[in-house]
Amino acid sequence: MAKTDIGPPYYGDMLPPIIKENYGKWKYHEILKPGVLVHVSESGAELYTVRVGSPRLISIYFIRDICEIADKYCDGYLRFTSRNNIEFLLSNKDNIEPLIAEVKAKGLPVGGTGNSITNMVHTQGWVHCHTPATDASGIVKAVMDELFEYFETMKLPAKMRISLACCLNMCGAVHCSDIAILGIHRKAPVINHENLKNFCEIPTVIASCPTAAIRPNPKLKSVEIKEERCMYCGNCYTMCPSIQIIDPENDAISIWVGGKVSNARSTPMFSRLAIPYLPNNPPRWPEVVDAVKKLVELWAANAKQGERMGEWIERIGWEKFFQLAELPFTDKHIDDFTYAVTTFRSTTQFKW
Repeated sequence: MAKTDIGPPYYGDMLPPIIKENYGKWKYHEILKPGVLVHVSESGAELYTVRVGSPRLISIYFIRDICEIADKYCDGYLRFTSRNNIEFLLSNKDNIEPLIAEVKAKGLPVGGTGNSITNMVHTQGWVHCHTPATDASGIVKAVMDELFEYFETMKLPAKMRISLACCLNMCGAVHCSDIAILGIHRKAPVINHENLKNFCEIPTVIASCPTAAIRPNPKLKSVEIKEERCMYCGNCYTMCPSIQIIDPENDAISIWVGGKVSNARSTPMFSRLAIPYLPNNPPRWPEVVDAVKKLVELWAANAKQGERMGEWIERIGWEKFFQLAELPFTDKHIDDFTYAVTTFRSTTQFKW
């Protein structure tokens, strides 16, 4: 078959030789110290990993720098994790400390393993996305500046995963993170009828709405939005730039807690709403930073060893969590989704 350039290359072609030789034979792994892991094979072979934090939005010069380090210490092998960490893969233990010294000399932190806060997974924000309710990289930088000590150490009760999505379409993992920062639109999109009839295909715009909130407006040769059905997803703006969803005055941020993907010790959990509104306040988002830091430190002070945020809250009860976090319980916390009964709180009746 002829080769094409469509799709990603086969991952197996890029694996380090030690991984190819021991594929499917890895026995266990250990964390030697913050940021350094060793995987041991049934054959006795050892693969070392040095995890380094990256800023995610990176230049070609940055990529060249880390590739040069990989060529020098790892035979050219490194990878990026889904949380934007850089992992250098070493087969020679003697290269670990020289590699760490070199990355630290470039100002890059080593850590994010075990009971720590690893890099935050986040969406595109104002840099690329066309429907963001808030920025992504700017908030992540401000939050991690405040929580940086927890990246380089492992003194938390368990691992802490923080994520950010700049709108509810959730390109980030906010539905299943210990703490999630979610940008929210709070007003229905505004239609520019004059532009819409000239630039947009009305059937496509109507079909793009997942809640059937958009219907034709023949009088204006445009569309109209039934606001009580709109969930502010911005799909219509994707089809038609004459339906503007971004609102600098009303867009805001919410905080969700208690989610996790892992099925270790307890089943996976969805994140649940903790703070329904925080102002969108660039460039340092102090209200968001203070809220996230307070939640991290509250959990760290009260959770048992190994207990994730959601597991701790389930143990003490959501009522007690709101009390300890000094968060008001409002009507925004009541989920009225059709199937919410089986998954979310659907009443204000608490048992303290």
